Amino acid sequence: MKKSVVVVGIGEMGSVFARGFLRSGYTVHPVVRGEAMSEVAEDVPDPELVILAVAEMELHSQLSSVPEPWKDRLVLLQNELLPRDWQQYELEPTVISVWFEKKKGIDSKVIIPSPVYGPHARQVADALIAIEIPARELDTEAELLHELVLKNVYILTTNIAGLKVGGNVGQLWDEHNALAYDVATDIITLQEALIGQKLDHQALIDGMLQAFNGDREHACMGRSAPARLQRALALAAEHNLSLPTLEEIAEITAPAEA
Repeated sequence: MKKSVVVVGIGEMGSVFARGFLRSGYTVHPVVRGEAMSEVAEDVPDPELVILAVAEMELHSQLSSVPEPWKDRLVLLQNELLPRDWQQYELEPTVISVWFEKKKGIDSKVIIPSPVYGPHARQVADALIAIEIPARELDTEAELLHELVLKNVYILTTNIAGLKVGGNVGQLWDEHNALAYDVATDIITLQEALIGQKLDHQALIDGMLQAFNGDREHACMGRSAPARLQRALALAAEHNLSLPTLEEIAEITAPAEA
């Protein structure tokens, strides 16, 4: 019997994973926008994996409605992801920190190899490698936590600093180095509050720089940048944190009142 995988959300990222699993010999069952996972689960009750490829803002509504037979085979790939996101639902998913970009009409662009951890890490890595996207398996939960925080530091630092200076990550590091450090420090402080433990700041800065060097032309600011800044400040307020550089950027980039 042919192996099967469910992909929830067939957008740009979901389509990459679907292609990887098709190339690896799986039957792919999509869950498209407006379709309930429970409906597909009636026809596909026992897939090998369920790839949750929805946007960050949709993640929790989807996690709260995962059909029972699928709960032990979930794969998560969202940005701004931390263990607290899935632990509140008592899930133990496979998690990948995605380090390739996929935009409409353009093939996938790799920055660095994507690390993956969990019970189905091998299958996920193999599917990506089958379409020439490098991926690597992690050995421990501690390694996964570091990789998730690192991706958050990269995404939030580049997006939020980009609100102030624009440009690409190479320019950010070369021409606005102090700003990059200050924003990254605020983001690491926030991540420490969210996970409840201290982090190695320099290791995260070094990892961010490695990613910068993987694609120095990568634009700093995407469409989600303003929302990411507001989300970070809201989380900081919940934890009674002062993030001075983020607060300054919010102040100078706020739209003028009529």
